[in-house]
Amino acid sequence: MKAPCEPVKIGIVSISDRASSGVYEDKGLPALQDWLSRALHNPIQFEARLIADEQTAIEETLIALADAKCALVLTTGGTGPALRDVTPEATLAVAHKEMPGFGEQMRAISLHFVPTAILSRQVAVIRDQTLIINLPGQPKAIAETLEGLKDAEGKQVVPGIFAAVPYCVDLIGGPYMETVDTVCKAFRPKSAARPVRVS
Repeated sequence: MKAPCEPVKIGIVSISDRASSGVYEDKGLPALQDWLSRALHNPIQFEARLIADEQTAIEETLIALADAKCALVLTTGGTGPALRDVTPEATLAVAHKEMPGFGEQMRAISLHFVPTAILSRQVAVIRDQTLIINLPGQPKAIAETLEGLKDAEGKQVVPGIFAAVPYCVDLIGGPYMETVDTVCKAFRPKSAARPVRVS
C-alpha cells in the first residue's frame, strides 16, 4: 500500500491597500486556496495573510512565513508599475536566491491574453527552504499562470509555472508535492519521481 502524501504548509499572501482596509472583499486568498486545494493531493496547512501595499510589512510577512517553515509562499497583488506596487522589491529584499524563470514564464503566459502583461513585474525567489512566488492580482490570471494554456481538448499548449514548483521544492529540501494531473501535472526527472498515485 502506498504511503499517504506528506503534509505541506503553504503561505498565501494577498497584498492590497483597499482589501486590507475593508474597502472591498479580498478575492486573492480564496482564489489561491481554491486552486491549490484542487491541484494537490497533499494535505495542506494554509497560512493566510491579507496586508497593505507597504514594503516593510510585505518583507516582514515573507520572512515570518519562511521562518514558520512554509515550503511555498504565493503572493498576489502589487506587481504592476503603479507607485504603490512594491511586492517585487519586498520579495527581492528577503531573497537568498532569485529564480527568474518563473517571472519570465508568467509574462509569456499572460501575453496570450493581454498585451499589458509586459507591465507585470512578478519575481520568484528562495529564502532558506521556502520558494516565494509573486502571482498576478486577478483570480482568472492566477489560475492561468499556474495552470498554463490548454487547447479545446485539454492538451497542454503552454506549461503553467506550477508544473515546475514541486521539483523546485524537492531541490530545496521541502516535502514531496503530488499534483492532480487533470489540473496541473508536475514535471520531475525520472530519477526524482516517486510511484504514480492512483486517485
